[in-house]
Amino acid sequence: MEENFRDSIGTITQEGKRNFIFPKKPSGRYYDYRKYVSYFLLIFLIAAPFVKINGHQFLMFNVLDRRFNIFGLPFWPQDFHLVVVSMIIGVIFIALFTVAYGRIFCGWMCPQTIFLEMVFRRIEYWIDGDRGAQMRLAKAPWTGKKIRKRVLKWFIFFLISFFIANVFLAYLIGSDQLIAYITDGPMAHLSTMIPLLIFTGVFYFIFAWFREQVCIIACPYGRLQGVLLDDKSIVVAYDHKRGEGESGRKKFRKNEDRDALGHGDCIDCFQCVNVCPTGIDIRNGTQLECVNCTACIDECDHIMESIDKPKGLIRYASEDEITNNNKFQFTARMKGYTAVLVVLIGILVGMLFMRNEVEANVLRLPGQLYERKENNIISNVYTYKLVNKTTKDIENVSFELMSHNGEIKMVSHDKFTVPAEELAEGTLFIEINASALNGDKDKLKIGVYSGDKLIETTVTQFLAPRSYN
Repeated sequence: MEENFRDSIGTITQEGKRNFIFPKKPSGRYYDYRKYVSYFLLIFLIAAPFVKINGHQFLMFNVLDRRFNIFGLPFWPQDFHLVVVSMIIGVIFIALFTVAYGRIFCGWMCPQTIFLEMVFRRIEYWIDGDRGAQMRLAKAPWTGKKIRKRVLKWFIFFLISFFIANVFLAYLIGSDQLIAYITDGPMAHLSTMIPLLIFTGVFYFIFAWFREQVCIIACPYGRLQGVLLDDKSIVVAYDHKRGEGESGRKKFRKNEDRDALGHGDCIDCFQCVNVCPTGIDIRNGTQLECVNCTACIDECDHIMESIDKPKGLIRYASEDEITNNNKFQFTARMKGYTAVLVVLIGILVGMLFMRNEVEANVLRLPGQLYERKENNIISNVYTYKLVNKTTKDIENVSFELMSHNGEIKMVSHDKFTVPAEELAEGTLFIEINASALNGDKDKLKIGVYSGDKLIETTVTQFLAPRSYN
């Protein structure tokens, strides 16, 4: 097998210019399955920022205000450790999935692939036609017909890109805020409208021009695949033993006995190449450009049916299965990833169950020492922050010392309310008799109460003179 195909990629010409791919419109059982999966994920992606659970947006990633909602659960900066653990779980899961099933995520679940193949390309097929019509239109002079088709396609692409940018914005600032901005009109929120148009331009550039280059060049997951795959990973693979036979592939001729001549089942029709959205020849073996979209499987199965040959010349299989006829096995590496994944998921679940709905922090005011008062009283000044992670106001909030005999004095009111999903902060003094202290730096346990109910505890440090040790 010649290896010169590895010297370049199908989207770049020998002169180094962009070679646009015009894939044939796919059809077949796998493509139908992909459509069902894609439509479900598109509905989920569009609906997620507008669905609420217990008053919380289902998914929100408000980086500016540092507020996140994941599956209806609100997360604050104080919960960042949970986000980190979740991200690690995601990386391990992707690694395990790739080791076992290759780049199947890219072909079936990646938003880039779903939008490009199931939205933009389908519109392109509707306006420009299939592969042959698109290639002829690209080479044709700028007649009125071509201009009308191009303007119509680009205009629809821009509208969809603008819609995607708005959905993306709903994830960042919240759907309620987005709807309010739309109601007020774009001129009332130019500082938001300008970034929105920039993101629209980015999405338009990606889906109208850059396209499969994202998967081939920009996506880090594609590069990660190179170090995770082995000969036991299940990928979209060409059965070279069956396809090549002893005498190699050959064009189909009616009534010819290919088996007697030693030729394989591949008739060198190039339909698997024509339908590939990244422009590769799957018969050259596993390649980083392959996104496991299964378009070549469907197309090859059509050809095999038409020449009365069994399907599966291109199929989901491992190199080990094709070469040695070994079935899929759960390898030691997969077991290791699975064990780590199970442990991390267990840790995350435990953290979620132990996660408090109220987060309290009481810290000594920076740069301030203790203060001596009458009757052997030592006073420290503190700032407090209370985060209410619930959708209800927490009323009659107060602080009490739980570890020492002493008094907490609020600078403002003795009791206050923490609004729903908001932060309350202020200043307080803690006064303790020196005889009750054990050293110059005592740890104090403070209880946070809502009325008579203890809702949270926190620990802080109390500073005292060394002479009172």
